[in-house]
Amino acid sequence: MNQPQTHASLHAPGTTVDIGALANALNAGDIRTCARLITRIERGEEEMVPLLQALYRRGGSARVIGITGPPGAGKSTLINQLVTHWRRKGLRVAVLAVDPSSPISGGAILGDRLRMAAHSGDRGVYIRSMASRGQLGGLSKAAGDALTVLDAMNWDVVLIETVGVGQNETDIMRHASVVLLLQTPMGGDDVQAAKAGIIEIGDIFVVNKSDHPDADRTVQQLQHVLSLSRCLHPDKAWAPPVVKTKALDGEGIADLADHIDRRFAYLADQPETAHNELRARAKHRVGEILRDLLDKRMRSDDGQWLETLIEPMIRRESDPYTLAANLLARMLA
Repeated sequence: MNQPQTHASLHAPGTTVDIGALANALNAGDIRTCARLITRIERGEEEMVPLLQALYRRGGSARVIGITGPPGAGKSTLINQLVTHWRRKGLRVAVLAVDPSSPISGGAILGDRLRMAAHSGDRGVYIRSMASRGQLGGLSKAAGDALTVLDAMNWDVVLIETVGVGQNETDIMRHASVVLLLQTPMGGDDVQAAKAGIIEIGDIFVVNKSDHPDADRTVQQLQHVLSLSRCLHPDKAWAPPVVKTKALDGEGIADLADHIDRRFAYLADQPETAHNELRARAKHRVGEILRDLLDKRMRSDDGQWLETLIEPMIRRESDPYTLAANLLARMLA
């Protein structure tokens, strides 16, 4: 990606932002502006909201792909190979890697940018690690806003890698158009995805470390579970494929990329299905923002307004359900 000669000025926290200049800088591929904006988003700066509103209206062109699976399955290695594959085709790729947080600093621990160092000098690639900060859905609170920024830059592909915490990975399907569920062949007699109850998340299933003796058995188990799922949900036309890869050597990556293309082609040919999935993601995003706004309001310095309402609940003259319902009714009135 060509780097602009000048950069939009980023104001100090607490001041307004030049929405037009920043939006134009992102559209021109200014990676430094992108990085600084995501940093401000992670800080939770309220001044970012008008900019995010404008950027959202400019986005929607990137292919957003989520990659999830248990820790140690090789997600970062797989992403590294996919980035290499797409760069050879001239595509520009952004990676948003959500890492576990340090319990002390709250910062990201793993540092996926170090594991993808081969692309560090490529201006057609941007890799950003974000801390999960205790979020159980596999993504951080700021991930949705960061995706809004990346989408406004017109990347060809945006990859999201989640923390990898088992059955709590469901948020990824509400942010990505296509989800890869990565598994290893070392899950015992049952496939870990089936045990965790997240078999419905994946659009494409990937069995990594295909040189392992149990790789073929894991593929067969996944195919069996998916066939049962299709029997329970006959209305679903898409049959998730199971792909074998050996990410360390790049084996199976081209085949996996072909399956990703087929999934996007399927969505293009099924506008009603694609629209329903967009609607579900939109509802989820609104819910995320609403919960965040309520959380900030509850913890704000002027939160004393809530104290008098809580007192009857403490005296058992009321209850938290009634209070919450009354507050919601007041907001919707």
